[in-house]
Amino acid sequence: MDLTTLFTMQRELDAYIEKKQSVNKDVFKEKGLALLVELAELANETRCFKFWSTKGPSEREVILEEYVDSIHFLLSLGIVKKLEMLKVWPVGEVEGDLTEVFLKTVNAIQEFMLKTDMESYENVWIHYGAIANRMGISYIEIMEAYIEKNQENYKRQQTGY
Repeated sequence: MDLTTLFTMQRELDAYIEKKQSVNKDVFKEKGLALLVELAELANETRCFKFWSTKGPSEREVILEEYVDSIHFLLSLGIVKKLEMLKVWPVGEVEGDLTEVFLKTVNAIQEFMLKTDMESYENVWIHYGAIANRMGISYIEIMEAYIEKNQENYKRQQTGY
Protein backbone atom coordinates (compact mmCIF):
# COMPACT_ATOMS: atom_id res chain seq x y z
CA MET A 1 0.00 0.00 0.00
CA ASP A 2 1.31 3.43 -0.95
CA LEU A 3 1.69 5.63 2.14
CA THR A 4 2.50 8.89 0.33
CA THR A 5 -1.09 10.19 0.36
CA LEU A 6 -1.56 9.27 4.00
CA PHE A 7 1.65 11.07 5.03
CA THR A 8 0.56 14.16 3.10
CA MET A 9 -2.89 14.16 4.69
CA GLN A 10 -1.44 13.59 8.16
CA ARG A 11 1.17 16.33 7.75
CA GLU A 12 -1.60 18.78 6.83
CA LEU A 13 -3.81 17.68 9.74
CA ASP A 14 -0.91 17.91 12.20
CA ALA A 15 -0.06 21.42 10.99
CA TYR A 16 -3.71 22.47 11.31
CA ILE A 17 -4.02 21.06 14.85
CA GLU A 18 -0.70 22.49 16.01
CA LYS A 19 -1.62 25.95 14.73
CA LYS A 20 -5.15 25.82 16.13
CA GLN A 21 -3.94 24.53 19.50
CA SER A 22 -0.85 26.80 19.59
CA VAL A 23 1.52 23.86 20.00
CA ASN A 24 5.05 25.24 20.34
CA LYS A 25 6.92 22.23 21.69
CA ASP A 26 8.06 18.80 20.62
CA VAL A 27 5.11 16.46 21.17
CA PHE A 28 6.83 13.22 20.14
CA LYS A 29 6.40 11.60 23.57
CA GLU A 30 2.75 12.60 23.74
CA LYS A 31 2.11 11.14 20.29
CA GLY A 32 3.93 7.96 21.28
CA LEU A 33 1.77 7.53 24.36
CA ALA A 34 -1.31 8.32 22.27
CA LEU A 35 -0.33 5.53 19.87
CA LEU A 36 -0.06 3.05 22.74
CA VAL A 37 -3.44 4.18 24.09
CA GLU A 38 -5.06 3.80 20.67
CA LEU A 39 -3.54 0.32 20.34
CA ALA A 40 -5.04 -0.61 23.72
CA GLU A 41 -8.42 0.78 22.66
CA LEU A 42 -8.23 -1.33 19.51
CA ALA A 43 -7.38 -4.46 21.51
CA ASN A 44 -10.29 -3.70 23.83
CA GLU A 45 -12.72 -3.50 20.89
CA THR A 46 -11.49 -6.81 19.48
CA ARG A 47 -11.87 -8.42 22.90
CA CYS A 48 -9.27 -10.97 21.75
CA PHE A 49 -7.75 -11.24 25.23
CA LYS A 50 -11.00 -11.40 27.22
CA PHE A 51 -11.04 -15.12 27.89
CA TRP A 52 -13.42 -14.53 30.80
CA SER A 53 -16.17 -13.07 28.62
CA THR A 54 -18.56 -14.61 26.12
CA LYS A 55 -19.31 -11.27 24.48
CA GLY A 56 -17.88 -11.03 20.98
CA PRO A 57 -15.88 -8.25 19.37
CA SER A 58 -17.33 -4.84 18.57
CA GLU A 59 -18.78 -4.19 15.13
CA ARG A 60 -16.26 -4.16 12.32
CA GLU A 61 -16.81 -0.44 11.71
CA VAL A 62 -15.87 0.37 15.33
CA ILE A 63 -12.76 -1.82 15.14
CA LEU A 64 -11.71 -0.24 11.85
CA GLU A 65 -12.14 3.26 13.29
CA GLU A 66 -9.96 2.37 16.29
CA TYR A 67 -7.39 0.85 13.93
CA VAL A 68 -7.08 4.01 11.84
CA ASP A 69 -6.86 6.14 14.99
CA SER A 70 -3.58 4.33 15.54
CA ILE A 71 -2.50 4.89 11.95
CA HIS A 72 -2.98 8.64 12.43
CA PHE A 73 -0.49 8.64 15.30
CA LEU A 74 1.88 6.22 13.59
CA LEU A 75 2.07 8.53 10.57
CA SER A 76 2.45 11.57 12.81
CA LEU A 77 5.37 10.01 14.68
CA GLY A 78 7.10 9.31 11.39
CA ILE A 79 6.61 12.90 10.32
CA VAL A 80 8.09 14.23 13.57
CA LYS A 81 11.18 12.04 13.07
CA LYS A 82 11.39 12.83 9.34
CA LEU A 83 10.74 9.25 8.27
CA GLU A 84 8.05 10.01 5.71
CA MET A 85 10.34 8.73 2.98
CA LEU A 86 8.68 5.42 3.82
CA LYS A 87 6.57 5.18 0.67
CA VAL A 88 5.16 1.65 0.89
CA TRP A 89 3.73 -0.25 3.83
CA PRO A 90 6.53 -2.68 4.78
CA VAL A 91 5.68 -6.36 4.66
CA GLY A 92 6.89 -8.89 7.16
CA GLU A 93 5.69 -11.78 9.24
CA VAL A 94 4.75 -11.60 12.90
CA GLU A 95 4.07 -14.94 14.56
CA GLY A 96 1.24 -15.55 16.99
CA ASP A 97 -2.44 -15.08 17.48
CA LEU A 98 -4.03 -11.64 17.70
CA THR A 99 -3.30 -11.26 21.42
CA GLU A 100 0.37 -12.11 20.89
CA VAL A 101 0.59 -9.70 17.96
CA PHE A 102 -0.86 -6.90 20.11
CA LEU A 103 1.77 -7.57 22.79
CA LYS A 104 4.55 -7.65 20.20
CA THR A 105 3.24 -4.40 18.73
CA VAL A 106 3.50 -2.71 22.12
CA ASN A 107 7.14 -3.79 22.24
CA ALA A 108 7.76 -2.56 18.69
CA ILE A 109 6.29 0.85 19.54
CA GLN A 110 8.37 1.12 22.71
CA GLU A 111 11.50 0.18 20.77
CA PHE A 112 10.75 2.86 18.18
CA MET A 113 10.19 5.47 20.89
CA LEU A 114 13.70 4.76 22.18
CA LYS A 115 15.44 4.19 18.87
CA THR A 116 13.78 6.44 16.32
CA ASP A 117 15.34 5.03 13.19
CA MET A 118 13.77 3.76 9.97
CA GLU A 119 14.26 0.09 10.83
CA SER A 120 12.33 0.33 14.11
CA TYR A 121 9.67 2.52 12.45
CA GLU A 122 9.17 -0.03 9.67
CA ASN A 123 8.90 -2.73 12.32
CA VAL A 124 5.92 -0.95 13.90
CA TRP A 125 4.25 -0.79 10.46
CA ILE A 126 4.90 -4.51 9.97
CA HIS A 127 3.20 -5.22 13.29
CA TYR A 128 0.20 -3.07 12.36
CA GLY A 129 0.02 -4.96 9.09
CA ALA A 130 -0.05 -8.21 11.06
CA ILE A 131 -2.92 -6.91 13.19
CA ALA A 132 -4.88 -5.97 10.06
CA ASN A 133 -4.13 -9.37 8.59
CA ARG A 134 -5.36 -11.22 11.69
CA MET A 135 -8.57 -9.20 11.61
CA GLY A 136 -9.12 -9.57 7.86
CA ILE A 137 -8.83 -5.83 7.19
CA SER A 138 -7.64 -4.86 3.71
CA TYR A 139 -5.44 -1.92 2.74
CA ILE A 140 -8.37 -0.48 0.77
CA GLU A 141 -10.52 -0.51 3.91
CA ILE A 142 -7.71 1.12 5.88
CA MET A 143 -7.31 3.87 3.28
CA GLU A 144 -11.05 4.58 3.12
CA ALA A 145 -11.44 4.58 6.90
CA TYR A 146 -8.36 6.78 7.33
CA ILE A 147 -9.72 9.38 4.90
CA GLU A 148 -13.09 9.38 6.66
CA LYS A 149 -11.53 9.72 10.12
CA ASN A 150 -9.13 12.41 8.89
CA GLN A 151 -12.12 14.50 7.82
CA GLU A 152 -13.80 13.87 11.17
CA ASN A 153 -10.65 15.03 12.97
CA TYR A 154 -10.82 18.37 11.15
CA LYS A 155 -14.47 18.73 12.15
CA ARG A 156 -13.60 17.94 15.75
CA GLN A 157 -10.98 20.69 15.76
CA GLN A 158 -13.50 23.15 14.32
CA THR A 159 -16.12 22.31 16.96
CA GLY A 160 -13.88 22.49 20.03
CA TYR A 161 -13.28 18.77 20.58
